[in-house]
Amino acid sequence: MPALFKNRVAAGRDLALALESYRGPATLVLGLPRGGVVVAAEVAQILGAELNAIVTRKVGAPGNPEYALGAVAEGGVVVLNDREIDEYGISRAFIQQEVNRQEEEIRRRVQLYRDGAPLPTMRDRPVLVVDDGVATGYTMLAALRAVKQQGAHPVVMATPVTPIGTLERLETECDNAVVLATPEPFYAVGLFYEDFAQVSDRDVIRLLKAARTPRAA
Repeated sequence: MPALFKNRVAAGRDLALALESYRGPATLVLGLPRGGVVVAAEVAQILGAELNAIVTRKVGAPGNPEYALGAVAEGGVVVLNDREIDEYGISRAFIQQEVNRQEEEIRRRVQLYRDGAPLPTMRDRPVLVVDDGVATGYTMLAALRAVKQQGAHPVVMATPVTPIGTLERLETECDNAVVLATPEPFYAVGLFYEDFAQVSDRDVIRLLKAARTPRAA
């Protein structure tokens, strides 16, 4: 299957074109670290919007932390796949322990990325929640609910690529979903990029800092 995007920056440019109606400084663009912040930074720059990051963490399965049973977002939002948790006989004690661990990691990353500052005010302003791709959708779902909880309107999910089933589930959680591609079969986000190099915390901090620095006239 050929790659759809050269890299995250190119995907961000393409995504910004599809988000043109949200142009302007009233719009807040929130990237999901780490890779989503690279895409979000490009979107925010092109649209002349404010950039920040919303920290989310998946709740992993026992022995397989990459397999998401749910997710946590800053602000205390927790979403869980109760059906799978019960089907696999996973104890609620394990799930709570994993939620607590991820909430601690979220606090650490908020301190790292924003020096512990809260997210910007969102009430009655457009908020675009951006990731470099959405697979199972749990981290995006947690982020959308966290943003909605803050009174944002409209709440927009924006991503270059996601499977159609995930898109259908998430469309009901936001006011608008802007997606460039819904390829099937869908195995992993990285397969749809020529360059899907790992993004570091340092990269995230650099992009957020650059967005806060006033540009020369």
